[in-house]
Amino acid sequence: MKLKSDRMKKRTEDSESNALYEELITQFTVWASPRTDVRAAFIIGSRARTEYPADEWADLDIIIVTTDPDYYIENSEWVQNIGTPLLTFEEPTATGDNKERRVLFEGMLDVDFAIVPEEKVEFLHKMPPEAAAQLADTVGRGIRVLFDKDGITEKVLTSIPSEVVYHPPTEKEYHELVSDFLYHCVWTVKHLRRGELWWSKSCCDSYLKRLLLTMVEWHSRAVHGPEYDTWFRGRFLEKWADPRVLKELREAFAYYDEKDVKRALMKSMGLFRWLAMETGEILSYPYLTEADKRVTLWVESQLS
Repeated sequence: MKLKSDRMKKRTEDSESNALYEELITQFTVWASPRTDVRAAFIIGSRARTEYPADEWADLDIIIVTTDPDYYIENSEWVQNIGTPLLTFEEPTATGDNKERRVLFEGMLDVDFAIVPEEKVEFLHKMPPEAAAQLADTVGRGIRVLFDKDGITEKVLTSIPSEVVYHPPTEKEYHELVSDFLYHCVWTVKHLRRGELWWSKSCCDSYLKRLLLTMVEWHSRAVHGPEYDTWFRGRFLEKWADPRVLKELREAFAYYDEKDVKRALMKSMGLFRWLAMETGEILSYPYLTEADKRVTLWVESQLS
């Protein structure tokens, strides 16, 4: 009975949250659609897709295609036409090629307004393969058009590859990643020994983890095949990563403490090692065993 009650409560909370976001969407559309400088607006992300749709914790991602991008980036007054903002700031989009204005509205409703210059839409078909794949991983998973005055949505959709072909890492790319990881394990230890705990922990729990995530993705696709969905930047990692990865990640992050950084670093190195070795074996790439051995012995000697 408790499980059923919890599910009903969850559905109610999701419904209430979705209703509040729908109000924001309506207010935005009513305000933005008559503006001549806003040519199109559409929603992407969890509030537009059917796979892993929005729950009560999901934010709202709106893309604004405009002839005056500087106005929407450099000014914040316009967000008051949509709701009551508690705070707002600008930052680069996930792809780094545009800017977005992030807004936290009353009720802790968080909205990302990605600002796209109108002229940029014309060059979408010339995107490099990596950028096209990233577009497919976001817009390609679902799009909800709020309004479109110039047929922009069609241009966006036709720019998305009908099939994103995954290319496994080359042997050079594989060895580059392994080398990068081992190098920065040494880097982490040196800064730890110097007494720079912030830098050391940041490398262990940020930079090394980004490299680790790449290897987790390569491993998953090597094991399950190139069509296996690893999403973008670790989204839903708990759904697609090897269960052994999830188990070991519990101990791969550190407290802000010298001894704990040592522990987390050694755990991260062990996790990366077997992932890289299994991936290399499947891809027929030799692992950098000797380099790993010497780095590991040195790290252990410095941390003992």
